Amino acid sequence: MSIKYARRLATTAAVFLSLLALASTAAADPVIFAASGSNPAGIQTTVDAFRAQLGALNPNVAGSFGSGRREINWDGVPDALSAPNNLPANFFNVNSPRGAVFSTPGTGFQVSATAAVGNIEFDNINPGYSAQFQTFSAQRLFTAIGSNVLDVTFFIPGSNTAATVSGFGSVFTDVDLANLTSIQFFDQNNVSLGTFFAPTSNNGLSFLGVFFNAGERISRVRITNGNLTIGPGVNENGMTTDVVVMDDFIYGEPTVIPEPATIVLLGTGLAGIAAGLRRRRGVGK
Repeated sequence: MSIKYARRLATTAAVFLSLLALASTAAADPVIFAASGSNPAGIQTTVDAFRAQLGALNPNVAGSFGSGRREINWDGVPDALSAPNNLPANFFNVNSPRGAVFSTPGTGFQVSATAAVGNIEFDNINPGYSAQFQTFSAQRLFTAIGSNVLDVTFFIPGSNTAATVSGFGSVFTDVDLANLTSIQFFDQNNVSLGTFFAPTSNNGLSFLGVFFNAGERISRVRITNGNLTIGPGVNENGMTTDVVVMDDFIYGEPTVIPEPATIVLLGTGLAGIAAGLRRRRGVGK
């Protein structure tokens, strides 16, 4: 290997390490999209702006398109996996590949039934919920069971390969109390990127979406819905208690990126090789 090539390797290593340093210190405010309204029209403009920020909608197939967005609106879930039956946590990574897998401290997840087959908007759980909740995209809604907290972890659609996204948003229904319903974002090292709160709309719809524009990547989000767990006989008072469920999820295309440690090792290795060659050839004495 020539001295000239060794110098080129050293320069490449220096660039790698400089870029890593910039990435680790980059600071930019997340771009927040938030709106509430008494009906879907009240949040539609903000939802569409968030969609435009993420890019074109990709089809529900395995693999990553590298850019654009995925969406879950629940309405294509088959009746056999809808209320009163539970939804498999990996349905949107296996059955309909969109790279999202759910988890919860509770007992599972449920998608509400359509009027053609059952009680809508979780009236099967508690009669009267349909008077409290409404849909953004009819007819189905989504909730965790046994807990008001759930996580969404991202994978390359149709695989077990961990992935990250650039942004995530959710439609919520009947957010009565401020600073309760939230989305917390975590990067690929499980470090929190921040917690953001959904705006309120009593018996209406709320949207919260966050896009990170400084290279931050999201591997997981934690959604907290109100401060009560949906269930039989569980009714809010709108003053100190709040039951919230969800409609559409919208998020960036899941992709794999090099981990910072990999970049460090690569840059350090290149620098070491170049330095060794320089010493052997007497360069830099």
